[in-house]
Amino acid sequence: MRIAIVGGGAAAVALLDSLALLDARPSSVTVFEPSARLWSGRAYGPDLDAVRVNAPPVIMSIRHGDQEHYARWLGERAAAHLDERLGAPLVPRALYGEYLREVATAAMARLPVDVRRDRVTRVARHGAELVVRTSGGDEQAVDRVVLCVGGGTPHDLFGLAGTPGYVADPYPLARTLPDVPSDSAVAVIGSGLTAVDVVVALASAGHAGPITLMSRSGVLPHVWQRPVRYEPRHLTAARLRDVRTTGDVARLLRAELDELGKDFDAFAADLLATPFEDPVVRLRRQLAAIDAPELGRRIVQQAAHTLGPLTWGVLEDRDRLTGEHRRTAVSVSSPMVPVNAVQLDRLLARGQLTLVRGLRAVVPGFHITTTDNDPRAESGLRADGGLRADVVVNAVNPAPHSVPEAAASLVASLLADGLATTGPEGGLEVPAGAPLHVVGDLAAGGTFVTSSIPAVAAQAAATAQALADQ
Repeated sequence: MRIAIVGGGAAAVALLDSLALLDARPSSVTVFEPSARLWSGRAYGPDLDAVRVNAPPVIMSIRHGDQEHYARWLGERAAAHLDERLGAPLVPRALYGEYLREVATAAMARLPVDVRRDRVTRVARHGAELVVRTSGGDEQAVDRVVLCVGGGTPHDLFGLAGTPGYVADPYPLARTLPDVPSDSAVAVIGSGLTAVDVVVALASAGHAGPITLMSRSGVLPHVWQRPVRYEPRHLTAARLRDVRTTGDVARLLRAELDELGKDFDAFAADLLATPFEDPVVRLRRQLAAIDAPELGRRIVQQAAHTLGPLTWGVLEDRDRLTGEHRRTAVSVSSPMVPVNAVQLDRLLARGQLTLVRGLRAVVPGFHITTTDNDPRAESGLRADGGLRADVVVNAVNPAPHSVPEAAASLVASLLADGLATTGPEGGLEVPAGAPLHVVGDLAAGGTFVTSSIPAVAAQAAATAQALADQ
């Protein structure tokens, strides 16, 4: 079988690794990746050391079914990157990119892989084959195509592209931050993990000017707690086969906490209060609870990344997690690491960092208007309803399952040829038996968060097996 893999980031690495472990291997594999960030992708390319992997090693293995694969690779290097609050190593993202490159290199030693540094613009049927066309005009016939194109870049919500002082895409921060004057007033659009990266990187570079995090909700990511090994008894893959609503999932979580002697109602009330509580107070409360024995958040986070993809498609009321509770769900399931939370707290305490909620508009000249009338300015929340900035950094993450701009023409060709359809919540659905597969965030049916490494690794392993079966 001749396989074309479109994209050369983490999803492609996971797929190559899974293919290399099969007894029946393809006759040829061609990887198409035009960027200089082969295997590391946008997320894990060379960057500042302050830009760390946002999760402990136990959920960062690119090999599905082997949670210790990444930890073994780290080996003795782990000690140099230990986050003492978390009790686990948190390495610079560039080092994780090195891990991905080594995994890809090992897989290519067992597979007939050819890497083409060109962008795929079209895939079309030609009899029993698929023909892959590149931006350079070359064509290649294959039997199967696997899309591993990643999640794209931040959306320009306020039409600021080209405005002097506007940073449309912060990564790599090693490239974008040196152009930010150290005494300038910086406003960061967004308050999620990318925004946290920007703030921490600015502080690490010695930025002396004021920094403002601004978003509609003002909600910060939750803070990772120290990992605890725990095997759920109720919130399991087997039990989740019978769920149909978020209420069914909540009942399984209630049973889990009841067995542990914990108060489910108090835990649920705390989560639901996320959009309404002062985010700085919440940040400090969670910093104090990093070592707390309560397992509620740990269980929810584990389930979101490992079991969520199995359950999402059957939930009849999943719009609750994509609508009214989306920001809370994202905050809980995609927390920040303690070392970054501590840095944010320090900046807030000395008044260099402020948080703004109710963001409404940012116009050229960087006049910022909000609907925030919250009086709690002493905690870092601004209540003046209007701000100005010298530099604006766009840290708004693309919506899950959105089509990256660079893949727009390719996706259009797949839709036109009937090789895929658009899912009801974005992403691509592939008809049964089609010679096309999707690994990563572009796959329809994923959850409310951008695909995590465990989800990508699981998709890759399932795709590799499907290719072998075909």
